[in-house]
Amino acid sequence: MATIAVLGTLDTKGQEHNFVADQIRQRQHDVLMIDVGMMGADGVAVDISCHQVAAAADVDLAGLLLRQDRGECVAAMAKAAPVLLAQLQLDGKIDAVISLGGGGGTAIASAAMRVLPLGFPKLMVSTLASGNTAPYVGTSDLVMMPSIVDVAGLNRVSRMVFKRAATVICAMAESAAGEASQLQKENADDRPLIAASMFGNTTDCVNFAIPPLEAAGYEVLVFHATGIGGRAMEGLIRSGMVVGVLDITTTEWADELAGGVLSAGADRLDATAAANVPSVVVPGCLDMVNFGEPDTVPAIYADRLFYHHNPQVTLMRTNPEECSQLGRILAEKINRYQAPVSVLLPVKAVSVISAPGQPFHDPEADSALFEALTQNLNPNVELLAVHCAINDKVFGQACAQALLRNLQQVKQNA
Repeated sequence: MATIAVLGTLDTKGQEHNFVADQIRQRQHDVLMIDVGMMGADGVAVDISCHQVAAAADVDLAGLLLRQDRGECVAAMAKAAPVLLAQLQLDGKIDAVISLGGGGGTAIASAAMRVLPLGFPKLMVSTLASGNTAPYVGTSDLVMMPSIVDVAGLNRVSRMVFKRAATVICAMAESAAGEASQLQKENADDRPLIAASMFGNTTDCVNFAIPPLEAAGYEVLVFHATGIGGRAMEGLIRSGMVVGVLDITTTEWADELAGGVLSAGADRLDATAAANVPSVVVPGCLDMVNFGEPDTVPAIYADRLFYHHNPQVTLMRTNPEECSQLGRILAEKINRYQAPVSVLLPVKAVSVISAPGQPFHDPEADSALFEALTQNLNPNVELLAVHCAINDKVFGQACAQALLRNLQQVKQNA
């Protein structure tokens, strides 16, 4: 039997959350009702009141209510609910969490769910689930389920949706409980983790690098460098779960610089410095900036070189000026690393389509990138120019060997 937290704005959506709670109890699980509304639960018996939630983060609920600013109230609960939920999970008092909400409820509940660890069951039934869910899901494994109709009373559609949601969270909780003992056994034999970044244009390189690392006793987790993938990798590195980083594909910085759609933010590459772990960095796919369909490309880039990867993806070739900037940015980031780091340059091509004879082949731009990196890196950073393309087997294996040397150096100095 699991204890499932039913968390929501019970002042306005108490009936709906109570219906879900009853469905969970019918499946022989316990319920912990948590109110993150502001005016007190409406006809619903709660286990943790909105005042207790606010107190968890020292939020002045009384002062907020006097000001009657709904936006401020939502922001305050979105700050307090994560603190409370994280503590409940840490104390082993809950095994899963579910919530129903519109805009405000989704903002509060998803903020709380995002702090929970990977694998902890979390389900958000939301009116926003069919739109842009990135602000709510972030890099977590939060599951969002469309409510179809508004979370505003019980009707033939909402009952169906809420029943299925209750079934889903119960199944997730049961599955997690069954996996716990097996995971505990497996964790005793877990290999140290290495995080690696990959794109379609660097797939072969990463695939060539993985076998030597696995043969040395490491497990490699690969992240797709699509913005959200880079942020997820950065989060994992910061968590302390990885012992090394194979950053083959730093392409997200090209999107950050030029306004592409796959930016991972200005702090991309910072987590490795913060975690102080050995790494390898490669300027993989810095020849391209990602946009959507052709008509989504900003007008200022009208005269640039483009490659239509597919109907939904338009790639723009970075020019020498942008490549020089990218080289300086990478050098600045890498210079902050304290653990052993190696920078490898694939001299003949930084992606599949920048190789000789391919549409993005531009020796001048590549030279600007390599020169900026070389001139701005600290002398203590290992810099290796490998005279082949990024996806050659020789280059992929060179990356693996460089990372293994850096990992060994840390072991020897420990």
